[in-house]
Amino acid sequence: MKKLSWTLILAVAFFASCQNQAPTQGADVSVPVRVTDVVKKTIFNTTSINGTVSPCASADLNTESEGKYRLNTNKRTGKPYRLGDKVYKGEVLVELDNPEYELSIRIEAKKLDLENAKQEYDKQQSLFEKGGVTQREMQNAELSYINTRYDFENAELQMKKLQVAAPFDGVIVDLPYFTPDVKISSGTKVASMMDYSKLIMQTDFPEKFITTIQAGQEAYVSNYNLKDDTLRAVITQLSPAINEASRTFKGVMSISNPELKMRPGMFVKAEVVVERRDSAIVVDRELVQNKRRGKVVYVVERNTAVEKRVNTGIETDTEVEIVSGLEPGEKLVIEGYQMLSNRAKVRVQK
Repeated sequence: MKKLSWTLILAVAFFASCQNQAPTQGADVSVPVRVTDVVKKTIFNTTSINGTVSPCASADLNTESEGKYRLNTNKRTGKPYRLGDKVYKGEVLVELDNPEYELSIRIEAKKLDLENAKQEYDKQQSLFEKGGVTQREMQNAELSYINTRYDFENAELQMKKLQVAAPFDGVIVDLPYFTPDVKISSGTKVASMMDYSKLIMQTDFPEKFITTIQAGQEAYVSNYNLKDDTLRAVITQLSPAINEASRTFKGVMSISNPELKMRPGMFVKAEVVVERRDSAIVVDRELVQNKRRGKVVYVVERNTAVEKRVNTGIETDTEVEIVSGLEPGEKLVIEGYQMLSNRAKVRVQK
C-alpha cells in the first residue's frame, strides 16, 4: 500500500510539470524563413514578333570582261578562296587572263607618256617663273599633263575589269565552279558575298502597338538553333500607316551579329521591349500575395514578420515591379512567407 501511494504521488507531480511547461514551449514557436536585401535593378516587358533576317549588304560579283578564269589564293589560309571565307573590301578574288585586251589598253605606254608630260610641265612651270616662256606655253604643257593623266587613269580602270574584287567586308556565300584557264565571257557571275555582321529584320507589328513601339527601342532576337545566344537589336524604322487588311504596320530592326552566329535567312523570334524601368525595385511575382486589403509582401524587422502593402507596376512572367511599399535595404522574406501573418515571430535561416 505504501509503494502504491509513492507511485501515485510521482505520477501527479509529472503531470503537473508537463502542464506548467506547455505554455512556455508554445510561446517560443517561430517560423523559419529566408530573406534577401531589397535592391534596385532593371525590369522590362516585351512583345514577341517573328520574322526572317537578311544581311545588311549582299552582292553578286560578275566579270566585266572576258578572259581565262583564275581563282586567287586566300593569303590568310594559303588555299584558293572557298565558301565561308571572310574577305575584305578590295581583295581580288578572281582574275582573268586576256593578253589581247591588255595590249589594246597600252597601259605601259600611257604610264610613260604621263611621266614625260609631268616632266615637261614641271620644266615649263619653272621657266615661266623665270620669264623664259609665255603663260600660254606653260598652260599648254599643263593641259598635256592633265590629258595624259586622265588617259593613264582610264587605262588603269580598264585593266581592273580583268579583276573581280570584294566591294565590301563580308563572307563568300556562293562560288560557282569554273575549270582553271577556261574562257568565260563578260557578265558571268563568279562569286556572291554577304555582310551579316549586322542583320536586318523586316516585320509587321500589330496595330495596338502603334503608340507604344518607337524607333530606337531595344529588342532581343533568338533562334531555336541558337538556344544559348540572344542578340541585341534596335528598331530603326517604322511606318506610320496601318495596313487595312492585316491591321499591322511595318517596322525594320537592325540586329548586331559581330560573331556571325546568326545566319541570313534564319527564322527568328524577337522580343521587343515595350516597357522598361531602370533602377526599379523588382521582386519575384510569387512573393506578392493578394489579400483583402490589397497586395502584400513580408519583411523581417527584429525577428518579426511585418506585412507590407505594395503597389505594383511592370509585370513579367517571373517578376514584378514594386512602385511603392518597399525600400532598398529591407529584408524581404523569400522562403517561408506562405506560413506568415503580420507580427508573427520568425527565425532567419542562413
